[in-house]
Amino acid sequence: MRPSRRQPDDLRGVSLERGVVKYAEGSCFVKFGDTHVLVTATLEERLPPWLKGQARGWVTAEYGMLPRATSERTRREAATGRQGGRTVEIQRLIGRSLRAIVDLEALGERQITIDCDVIQADGGTRTASITGAWVALHDCLAWMKQRSMLTREVLRDHVAAVSCGVCGGTAVLDLDYAEDSQADTDANFVMTGDGRIVEIQGTAEKEPFSEEQFLLLLSLARKGVAKLVDLQKLAVM
Repeated sequence: MRPSRRQPDDLRGVSLERGVVKYAEGSCFVKFGDTHVLVTATLEERLPPWLKGQARGWVTAEYGMLPRATSERTRREAATGRQGGRTVEIQRLIGRSLRAIVDLEALGERQITIDCDVIQADGGTRTASITGAWVALHDCLAWMKQRSMLTREVLRDHVAAVSCGVCGGTAVLDLDYAEDSQADTDANFVMTGDGRIVEIQGTAEKEPFSEEQFLLLLSLARKGVAKLVDLQKLAVM
C-alpha cells in the first residue's frame, strides 16, 4: 500500500480553479494533493529582441517557490542574487511544454509570460505547474479573443504532465514527496491531449530500470495525463 493509501494507478486529488487573480489575463490555482501552485498568464505587447520582425509571438515561463512551501524555510532566490539550476530547468520545461501546443504565428508579435508560484510543495510541482499553466494560457487567449486580438486559433491541443516512478518494485502514478524521496526510479511525462509526447525526464535513483519498467511507466503516464486533460476540459467549459 502506498503512503497515501492510493492504488498504483491513482492520481492524487486534483483541482483546477480558474480566474483567481483579478489583474491577470489568465490564472489558475492548481492542486495536486498537497502540492499547490498559483499560475498566472500575462500578455505583453513586446518580444525578446531576437524575435523581433519574425511575425510570430512567444510563450515563456517563470517558476519559483515561496520560502515556506516546504517543511523548512527556503531562502528567496532574489536574496541570493541568482536563480538556482533547478528553477531554471523547471521554468524552461514549462515554456517548452506550452510552446509545443501553441501556434506562435497565430499569436502575432506578442509575448505571454506564465508565472508559476509554488505555495505548498509535496512532490510534482513541475507537473502541477504545466497542467495548471495550460488553463491559465487558455484563459489569456480567450481574453484576447474577446477583444478581437486574434484572427485564428492559437491553441492546437491540450498539454498536461504527471510523474511516475518505481517504489518498492511497484510502478506508481503521481508521486507525492514521501514516495519521490524514496523512489527507485523517478520520471516526469509531458504529453498532449491526443497522446503525443512532449518530453520525458527519467532517472534511476538507485537501480537502473528496464525497458519493460519504462513501458509500464509510460502506460501509467498516458492514463494519468488523459484524466488531467479531462479535468482541464471541465475547468474551461
